[in-house]
Amino acid sequence: MLCQDCGKKEAVVHLTQVINDEKLILNLCRECAEKRGFRNPLEGVPFPLAEFLASMLSQTQTQMPDKQSNLVCSACGMSFTDFTQSGRLGCGNCYLTFRSQMDDLLRKIHGSTQHRGKFPQATGDVMKPLREERKLQEELKKAIEEEDFEKAAQIRDKLKTLTKKI
Repeated sequence: MLCQDCGKKEAVVHLTQVINDEKLILNLCRECAEKRGFRNPLEGVPFPLAEFLASMLSQTQTQMPDKQSNLVCSACGMSFTDFTQSGRLGCGNCYLTFRSQMDDLLRKIHGSTQHRGKFPQATGDVMKPLREERKLQEELKKAIEEEDFEKAAQIRDKLKTLTKKI
């Protein structure tokens, strides 16, 4: 998408503003955004997490095939090499573009690629049926993928009765 002001460069700043129920959308290149007074408030501010990620990524980039290190985000143009140097992603699409590399990084840092938070003890009884429902939905999906339709029907029935209880 080209900048709305100059029409020459790629838009990297996307601003949506609602005033009196009217929506104004601006898509600007970095230079035109700066001319209008839009600046990144975090630019130049030390970001310890970014430094930490960059150091973690620099260790793994030497082991990475060239094909992966040459990945580029189609939305903002950031390369995976740029991410390894800065520790910051350029846009939301970067998460999709660099997903497999991000999974590897999360596995090293967090030990898993999924976050399973904790619930207060008082909500334990309330959450139990919801957890059971999620587990049954996963089992149902797996049974359908394996084309075990009898098992899928049984799980479906369990889900219906559980949903009625909830």
